[in-house]
Amino acid sequence: MQHKPTDEQDESYNGITFEVVEETSENGKKVRNTGIYLLPNLFTTAALFSGFYAIIASMQHRFEPAAIAIFFAAIFDGMDGRVARMTNTQSAFGEQYDSLSDLVSFGVAPAILVFSYSLETLGKFGWMCAFVYTACAAFRLARFNVQIASVDKRYFIGLASPLAAAIIASMVWAGFDNKMPNKLQELAIFASVITVLTGFLMVSNFKFYSFKELDRSRVPFAMMLPVVLVMGIVTYDLPIGLLAVSVVYALSAPLTAIWSKLRPNKT
Repeated sequence: MQHKPTDEQDESYNGITFEVVEETSENGKKVRNTGIYLLPNLFTTAALFSGFYAIIASMQHRFEPAAIAIFFAAIFDGMDGRVARMTNTQSAFGEQYDSLSDLVSFGVAPAILVFSYSLETLGKFGWMCAFVYTACAAFRLARFNVQIASVDKRYFIGLASPLAAAIIASMVWAGFDNKMPNKLQELAIFASVITVLTGFLMVSNFKFYSFKELDRSRVPFAMMLPVVLVMGIVTYDLPIGLLAVSVVYALSAPLTAIWSKLRPNKT
């Protein structure tokens, strides 16, 4: 049974159309806008393409290009939001499109990468660990969307999905680059533990510093010295360096929470 659209719907859904219609509020009045902003959505599409490419490369056992593609997806994902804010082109469509892109690039792609590299050795247990990671990424993104207006912008509640993907991608990249026997069962068990724990960190309530305010604040000149040092260490052995930085960041919030619990309260 077909339902006839209302007059308001007729204006936007007249026959076959590919138009996007958004309803926004301007000066207390509802305004209907058609179309999308091109520039930020181009970066989101580039991130989605990188994640899709990582999936295809993982299925072909081309692990290094797959891991690198996930890092490119993270770079593009970081740029689309900044471009949207700089050009004042934020939109509800862009937010939803970004979340769907993140699920592919940082939820599905890393899970398939680590499964194809090592977890398939464990059979059903391996793909269940990969699925747990993907499901946690989906939960993390859904929670972020509903809490975006009520949380402190300085912190992420739970490990952000691009940073979780960086742990998985750099772990596989480091293993492949150092010619580790990826089909070794002990390595597969280790990879499964890291995969599941990373997923749980995404849905945890630990507060991770977001670094969103660093580009708007002044810091002492001496702060550049450790930054340069870290960059030098990372670039000396890129896969291991990225893995080390990702793991340190992932552990920072849990260790900070434990330290605050154990530290005696000052009265």
